[in-house]
Amino acid sequence: MEWFIEVTGLPFDILILILLAVAGAFAGFVDSIVGGGGLISVPAMLLTNLPPSMALGSNKLSSIFGAGSASITFLRNHMVDFSLVRKLLPFTFIGSMIGTLAVVSLPPLYVKPIIIILLVCVTLFVVFKKDWGEVNRTSAVVGKALYICMAFALGIGAYDGFIGPGTGTFLIMGFIFTGFDFLHASANAKVLNFTSNVASLLVFLYLGHVNIKYGLATGVGQIIGAYLGSHLAIAKGSSLVRVVFLSVTTVMLLKLVYDYVSTL
Repeated sequence: MEWFIEVTGLPFDILILILLAVAGAFAGFVDSIVGGGGLISVPAMLLTNLPPSMALGSNKLSSIFGAGSASITFLRNHMVDFSLVRKLLPFTFIGSMIGTLAVVSLPPLYVKPIIIILLVCVTLFVVFKKDWGEVNRTSAVVGKALYICMAFALGIGAYDGFIGPGTGTFLIMGFIFTGFDFLHASANAKVLNFTSNVASLLVFLYLGHVNIKYGLATGVGQIIGAYLGSHLAIAKGSSLVRVVFLSVTTVMLLKLVYDYVSTL
């Protein structure tokens, strides 16, 4: 880091903001397609020596820019089933607030084995069932199916507030099981992910666990990355989303396994 400062002549604070913006751009790009951007942005926040809770809170601030930008793009291109999503928004919002309150007092260590098992199952399912999520087969989600979606939205919202990385991936998985293709599932997921980010951010702000300057710097990058990623997803369709989904899920799985084993 010191040699880079000498070569560029940039003050340390400015350099940190630039690097966070670059990391945010990569995170926003990936997150707008399949989620998992937190795998990039949270470690970037931690490299600034912020306490873990402050890094998570600052990341939520940046994430609302990326998720919001991607959501607007998908909504403008009529990719979101808003008649369904608007019914799920309150559950995601409440779940995320509950999860965020829990993360400040409970260690996520005991949750990670469950997440690892779920990711393994989902990855294998997508690999071997090649037509899964390729065609949009959904119809109106009503009755029992709607209640299941509400419970799912509540649970994933809580997960986002509690741990975070992979929320978009799990939301996409849920919408695909409902019958959406990868592209439309990603669009629906992004709107719910934006909602959970806002709810979590409100709690972190109340608790004073947000570095506004770092969050905004990363957020600028997130807007750029999310714009490019969402437009690319719309242009290339479900085939691209499927490939990125598998790639990000694999990386996320490896990181979660490493984190879990290293804390034993």
